[in-house]
Amino acid sequence: MPRKRRRRTPATAALSLVTAALLLAGCANPGTGSAHDDPTRPVTLRFWHGWSEKNEVKAVDEAIDRFERRYPHITVKSTGNVTDATVNQALRAGGGNGPDVVSSFTTNNVGQYCSSGMWADLDPFLRASGLDKKEIFPGTLLEYTSYRGTQCALPLLADAYGMYYNVDAFEKAGISRPPRTMSEFKAAAVKLTERTPDGSYRQLGFMPNFRLYQNSPDRLFAQWGPRYFDDKGASRLSREPATRQFFGVQRDLITALGGYGPLEKFRTAFGDEMSSQNAFLTGKLAMHLDGSWRGLMLRNAGPDFRWATAPMPVPDDRADTYGRGYLTGTVAGIAHSSKHQNAAWELVKFLTTDTDQVVAFANAIHNVPSTKAALASPRLDADPAFRTFLAIARNRHSVSMPASVNGGMYITAFQDFAYDVEAGKVRDVDKGLRALDRQIDDDTLQSAN
Repeated sequence: MPRKRRRRTPATAALSLVTAALLLAGCANPGTGSAHDDPTRPVTLRFWHGWSEKNEVKAVDEAIDRFERRYPHITVKSTGNVTDATVNQALRAGGGNGPDVVSSFTTNNVGQYCSSGMWADLDPFLRASGLDKKEIFPGTLLEYTSYRGTQCALPLLADAYGMYYNVDAFEKAGISRPPRTMSEFKAAAVKLTERTPDGSYRQLGFMPNFRLYQNSPDRLFAQWGPRYFDDKGASRLSREPATRQFFGVQRDLITALGGYGPLEKFRTAFGDEMSSQNAFLTGKLAMHLDGSWRGLMLRNAGPDFRWATAPMPVPDDRADTYGRGYLTGTVAGIAHSSKHQNAAWELVKFLTTDTDQVVAFANAIHNVPSTKAALASPRLDADPAFRTFLAIARNRHSVSMPASVNGGMYITAFQDFAYDVEAGKVRDVDKGLRALDRQIDDDTLQSAN
């Protein structure tokens, strides 16, 4: 799904904090709706979502058409390109002009949606419909759609992250298959790097710097399967052995490829992520971390080289977990302020649990299906590049980010720390991680109060 919103630049991090403030400010008095409506009577529902690309909006409209044919008494008015901040302002304000069904690309905010009460608990609706969520959805996806026992959202397709690689460049370098461990990854990245006579980069094996496109540190760190919080909810990054290993591997890779400064200079010359000047599309990168949607964009762009997909490598001491990856996705729920919650549930249930609908939607925008039945469907796009991400989503070692009461604030803190580490600004990583834990815990405590 070609969404820049997934990339946590300083601007989007600031937006996340604004969203957090809006949610927390609304905790005391979320708009009150009703679950006493008769879902068999004529009604008009408002559905707000974030999709904006032409093919995405077309896919959403087709899904709504399918729903309205099944439920002709329910009319759905769809509004796209809506941000979380806009949704939450409307839900705080209440009134009759807000959405009934809401969706979000930001799984990091689910803890806020649930704890604030502005998204309705869906467990009563699931029970009334006789649906067992654990039988329908993969466990990892259920984890990022609930918070402390409240299932205020359901998965509406997922994003899996893996590796795109230039097959022609691999053959030229004499590399027979994608790297599976971090040591193989480093060796391949060095071998695939080509320089011009003046020493600048012509082709880089892999860009390790965290500010590139989808290279957010939490996505790369997922290959270690880390635990961010202990059983009491306290940050444990300084106590997580994988954290030091992760930063050590990344810094070794930076050194092997020429150093942070030259790499940053090369990165800043790349074109926009979603443009025809994307660095992988133009051959400047031989290996690249990206989401499942990128394959559809590459297929449409028609690059002048052969490409393929694979899971990202894993640490050498966790070689048995190869095939894992980072998972996130779109979530859908019911606005607590909706006066038509039972009818709204019919739409949420259709979008998230109907196998034919989930498969059709996944094929249309090349996102990973979010139900077990849809993942096993023979009607899924047979494109091998896409199938790689289906396997990543099914892998039992794949992980998502844990929910938090203050949304993505801990991810932003981790990201900022990672920027300083890779730039050589953190001389004592252990000390820095202890300070990071304290910062995250203080932020959590402040939000909870």
